Amino acid sequence: MAWRGVHITQPSRLSLADGQLVVTRDDGDVRLPIEDVAWLMIDTPQVTLSTALISACMDAGMVLITTDRTHTPSGMMLPFHRHHRQAEIAALQIAISAPLKKRLWQTIIQMKIANQAAVLTGCGQSASALLAMARLVGSGDPDNTEARAARAYWPRLFVDFIREDGSDKRNALLNYGYAVVRSAVARALVAAGLLPAFGVNHASITNAFNLADDLVEPFRPFVDRLVWRLTDTGRTRTGETTVEERRSLASLPTEEALFADDTVTLLVATERTAESLVRAMEGNSAALLLLPRLDG
Repeated sequence: MAWRGVHITQPSRLSLADGQLVVTRDDGDVRLPIEDVAWLMIDTPQVTLSTALISACMDAGMVLITTDRTHTPSGMMLPFHRHHRQAEIAALQIAISAPLKKRLWQTIIQMKIANQAAVLTGCGQSASALLAMARLVGSGDPDNTEARAARAYWPRLFVDFIREDGSDKRNALLNYGYAVVRSAVARALVAAGLLPAFGVNHASITNAFNLADDLVEPFRPFVDRLVWRLTDTGRTRTGETTVEERRSLASLPTEEALFADDTVTLLVATERTAESLVRAMEGNSAALLLLPRLDG
């Protein structure tokens, strides 16, 4: 079972040998069993890959993430759907009713806001307003409580922060972390036989990952908490992102989360979330959707 990630930041050649991912650099080789690797992030343009390795990565259900010249994640490669009930689950997903979609979105946003509240609690901030808002989220979130919660959340988490400010280092780190977690969610959806393009709330005709953008929402606060830690409790807003910071963010799927009665990694949480979404669709009940909880 895949459980680890690989983050490449130095000039390397990646190849396949005896079922292993081989990373060749000037100082020698590193070998990892393909079946152990869930995500591979290439964070430098000075990397070459063999087609044999790419094929093996897809066969193993791995997600491959690339970055652009600013070290911002810019793309990902996923395997074709390989679930043994692929057509059945896809038909079920496409046929779910509008009321169920709205109830699923309500559940997702309630957990997102609850996790944001847990982040604030862990950072020594008051979370009472967010907890109250989480209880007010209606089916489909018609009052856009998600946005109202965001307006209460960000000023308490980060000093002098504007989410749309592209010059703010904290935004660069957030976007990097969100891309990592989104990739893990997309990988889990494919593994569960779901079609990432068909969301329960997101419905852009140009977005191939609408469903991933739905389910990633409760995972975002885990990224926020790590960025708060990496930026001197949310105060550092200038400078370039460092390799060490990006490596920490690339390791997010190994962070711990509460899930039902267990403590699991975020990677496992993405898999269980996707599996529970299938059960929720089969049972026509949003109550069957399970999501990760952040311990504040």
